[in-house]
Amino acid sequence: MIEETSAGIVLFRKENSKILFLLLHYPSGHWDFVKGKMEKGESTHQTAIRETKEETGITDITFLENFEEWIEYNFQYKGELVHKKVVFFLAETKTKEIKISHEHLDFTWKDYNTSMEKTTFDNAKTVLTRAQILLGNTL
Repeated sequence: MIEETSAGIVLFRKENSKILFLLLHYPSGHWDFVKGKMEKGESTHQTAIRETKEETGITDITFLENFEEWIEYNFQYKGELVHKKVVFFLAETKTKEIKISHEHLDFTWKDYNTSMEKTTFDNAKTVLTRAQILLGNTL
């Protein structure tokens, strides 16, 4: 089995009094957050920052403290089982217009309820809910 570690960000921005979350449309059809594989020598925060820049062009990121959510899952890649661990951080941006990379089909900024409907996987919904709870307690 192949072991992989990735890092990502639940990215949000404020528009008037609303909080909007960024979701990316992946070629396999699902909607999820920015994330990508760690490169040698990178910390999880460094990976999350690099992936956000590569996948969206966003560089103005302010991490919120006290948010580090790990998920794990298995998938098949070229006939081999891959065990993937992903850490998600929560961060704010002021950037609205993004430049998605070739890795994605589309993006959207949605409020919590719409993001919950659009997000494909249960583990992503759990991470999103924890982000919403933390934001509700800090804003």
